[in-house]
Amino acid sequence: MSTETTTAPATGDAPPRPATKTAVLLRDDLAPWQRLNVTAFLASGVTARHPDLVGLPYADADGQAYLPLLGQPVLVFEATGALLATARQRALVRGVDVAVFTADMFATGHDTANRAVVARVAGADLDLVGLAVHGARGAVDKVVKGARLHP
Repeated sequence: MSTETTTAPATGDAPPRPATKTAVLLRDDLAPWQRLNVTAFLASGVTARHPDLVGLPYADADGQAYLPLLGQPVLVFEATGALLATARQRALVRGVDVAVFTADMFATGHDTANRAVVARVAGADLDLVGLAVHGARGAVDKVVKGARLHP
């Protein structure tokens, strides 16, 4: 799926609006540090799956180089655990890419253990604390329906 396609014409010097959207949904009862940690992990999943979303490196006026970032915004929402499960199912039905973070992952210390705790549980039974979705704008809007933008 190309991120170059636009859904609305560009106006003036504004870049065209991407045809895709990225959203992170966080369970509404997480501690602040957990919200930040889960968001970082989930955004990295989208980036790994879609390296074409990464822009060019940054540089300041002194010529100091900085790492490139995602080239489109990531919208962050909060939702109940039940809505996270519903959003996961909506994403799967619509063929939207999904990254998950479960409560059990807070007790692990590395990626192999994270994958193991997810693999032990059927998808419908995952204790989701966060998920990220990336896909066509309209499909992502339907996946996150009912969630509210993170305050």
